[in-house]
Amino acid sequence: MSRKASVPASELTVGEVARRAGVAVSALHFYEAEGLIRSRRTAGNQRRYPRGVLRRISVIKVAQRAGVPLREIAEVLKALPGDRPPTAADWARMSRRWKDDLDGRIAQLTALRDQLQDCIGCGCLSLSDCPLRNPADRLAKQGAGPVLIAPG
Repeated sequence: MSRKASVPASELTVGEVARRAGVAVSALHFYEAEGLIRSRRTAGNQRRYPRGVLRRISVIKVAQRAGVPLREIAEVLKALPGDRPPTAADWARMSRRWKDDLDGRIAQLTALRDQLQDCIGCGCLSLSDCPLRNPADRLAKQGAGPVLIAPG
């Protein structure tokens, strides 16, 4: 049986989507369970995806690479009307939304990197003075004792 006879040209099988998107079938099942993508089921209970799912998966992968949590990705994808694939305008809105968070994380990592530079060779890792372990000596304000150990 040819592909045209079994799957409409406007739809893709789970294997085709996995191959074309470069993700595992299990990832597609996970994305679907998390509400990031949708499929329809055939009479034989096989998944069929609209071709636009490839663009949605691309957005998911790029956003994940930037460190955007899946729940935030799902939130913006759910806002698209009719479960349609994202457009260039949609991507511009999404990326603006995530840019501030990414800039904040970059600044935080840059500061951490710079603090590590100061500590190389020190070896103290002092609980009272180390800017990495106890920034701005916050723990001193809590008094003496094991303030880092949570009560069990």
